Amino acid sequence: MKLYHSSNLSVEHPDTAHSRDYLDFGKGFYLTSMHEQAVKYGQRFIRRQQDAWLNIYEFVFNPDDWKVLRFEAYDQAWLDFVSKCRAGEDDTDYDIVIGGIANDKVIQTLDRYFEGELSKDETLGLLRFEKPNNQILYPFAEDA
Repeated sequence: MKLYHSSNLSVEHPDTAHSRDYLDFGKGFYLTSMHEQAVKYGQRFIRRQQDAWLNIYEFVFNPDDWKVLRFEAYDQAWLDFVSKCRAGEDDTDYDIVIGGIANDKVIQTLDRYFEGELSKDETLGLLRFEKPNNQILYPFAEDA
């Protein structure tokens, strides 16, 4: 399976050393299987007048060999997991987490939820209409 990672530098070997804490699925190396999504994400580096790299990896994935957490929708399970990860309270041990990325519209809804402006039910009501794109977290990439 071909996976993509947009960055402002070439990343030959995925690592978590450059990862930030408190992200959607926690600290780790984020990828996508969607070429167009990766290209669009890379545009943010260009807008900041930085180099933009589309790093491409070939990944052999057998779900039976990995402990995988998969989210098919922006639902309560996804919201609860993202909330825990963004608070630094994730205590799970998944090898890979797959689910929707918080794009601009989704992140605005999440921000309103985290600020207490929206209830969980209101947040889920708004997210219900969003079609998830794709992000894949590999939390145990090599540390450089």
